[in-house]
Amino acid sequence: MFPSILIVDDEPSIVQSLSGLLSDEGFEVITASNGYEALKTIDAESPDLVLLDIWMPGIDGIETLKEIKKNHPALPVIIITGHGNVETAVKATKLGAYDLIEKPLNIDKVIVAINNALNFRRLEEENRYLRKKTIERHSISGNSPPVQALKQQIATVAPTESWVLIKGENGTGKELVARTIHQLSPRAESPLIDVNCAAIPESLIESELFGHEKGSVPGSSTKKRGKFELANTGTIFLDEIGDMSINTQAKILRVLDEKKFQRVGGGRDLTMDVRVIAATNKDLEEEIANGRFREDLYYRLNVVPIEVVPLRERADDIPVLADIFLAEAATSNREKRKAIAPDAMAVLAKYSWPGNVRELKNLIERLAIMVENDVILRHDLPAQLSDPKAAAGELFSIEDLESARRAFEAEYVSKKLAANDNNVAKTARAIGVKATYIKSLLTSGEK
Repeated sequence: MFPSILIVDDEPSIVQSLSGLLSDEGFEVITASNGYEALKTIDAESPDLVLLDIWMPGIDGIETLKEIKKNHPALPVIIITGHGNVETAVKATKLGAYDLIEKPLNIDKVIVAINNALNFRRLEEENRYLRKKTIERHSISGNSPPVQALKQQIATVAPTESWVLIKGENGTGKELVARTIHQLSPRAESPLIDVNCAAIPESLIESELFGHEKGSVPGSSTKKRGKFELANTGTIFLDEIGDMSINTQAKILRVLDEKKFQRVGGGRDLTMDVRVIAATNKDLEEEIANGRFREDLYYRLNVVPIEVVPLRERADDIPVLADIFLAEAATSNREKRKAIAPDAMAVLAKYSWPGNVRELKNLIERLAIMVENDVILRHDLPAQLSDPKAAAGELFSIEDLESARRAFEAEYVSKKLAANDNNVAKTARAIGVKATYIKSLLTSGEK
C-alpha cells in the first residue's frame, strides 16, 4: 500500500505538477484547493501526510494547520509557501508543522522532506506501540479491592507533576508502581533513572547522584554524569530512601529545594528538571522519631503517599499472579505451560508470603522447572507452604541443639534473602549480621 499525500494549494498549476511528480514517485495523491476542503478531505480520506500552502483564500494555511493538529495531532504537515519568512516558519513549527519548503519547489527537496516526515511518523507510531506494551508489562496485576484502589491512585497521580512516596514491604512491587507512574506521565518520553539508595556506599553516593569531573574521584580518569543529570526532563526513582545516611539526606534535600547541583570537583551549577518518586520499606515517621531520617526531607518527598499492600492482604490476586508467572515461565523455558491443581492453589492462597509477590514469582518459576508433570499438585509444594507445622516439626526432630540452630538460621536467612531480592548486603543489614556470614551459609549447602 502506497502512502497517500494530500496537496492543499489554491494554484491549479502547482497542484497539477506536484500531483504528477508525486504519482511518478509511487505516492497516492489527493488534492484540495482550500483549507475548508482540506479539513473535510482529511476526515474522509485519512491521508498519511499533508503538503499545505500558507496563502489561500478563506481559511489560510496557519489556521488550517491549527485545526489539523487539534483533530489529528499525529498527522505530519509540511508547509509550502512562496512568501516564506522567519516569522512564518517559527509560527508553523510551534503549531506542529514538520517542515517548511519555499516556492519555487525543488522536487528533490520535497521528496526528501516527505520521506523524512513519513519515517518520523512511523517511528512515533512504533514508540507509542512499544510504550503501550511497556505499560502492559509494568501494569499492576490483580482485581482485588486493594489493587483496584492502587490502580486508581496511579491513574490519578501519573499525569501530574506531583512527587510521590511509595511505601510497602520488600517484594510488593514498589518499583513496578514507580515505572507505571512514569510510563503514564507527560515525562514518558524522557528517561526513568533509578537509584538504589541501599546499594551505593556512602563514600560514592555524591559521585553517583551528582557526577564528577575528570580526576576528582580516585581511580577515575574521565568525567561522569550523575543520576540527577541523566534524569533531566524525566523521572528519578529513589528506591529504599530510608537507607540513605543522614549526611546524604541533607545533600539531597538541598538539591531538591534549589533544583541545581554541582558535579564533584566542579564549580559550575547544573540546573535540573526532574520528577521525584521515592520508595521505602521502612516506617519513616518512626525513623524520624529515632533520629535516622530528616523530617524536612520526609515532608518534601511525601507529597502524594501511595501504599502498596502486602500479598497476604490481597490473597484474591494469587491465582491471577500465579497464572501470569506460569505463562512467563513457559515462554522463557520454551516449554508447555503448566497448571496448578485447585488444592495446591488453595494452599498458595492461605500462605502468608513474607517475601510477597517476589517470593510467589520465584516459587512458581522453580515449580515450573522442577515439576515434571503438566499439573502442579499439592505435594509438589514446599513443606512450609502445605504444612507449616510439619516444616517446623522437622526442626524439633533434630537431635542436637547446634544442628537445629544452624538449620533454623539457614531457613531464616533463606526467607530474608527472598524478601530482599537475594541481595546479600541488603539482607545482612536488615537482620543485623555480616554479609560474610550469609555467604558462608550459602556456600555450605545448609541454606
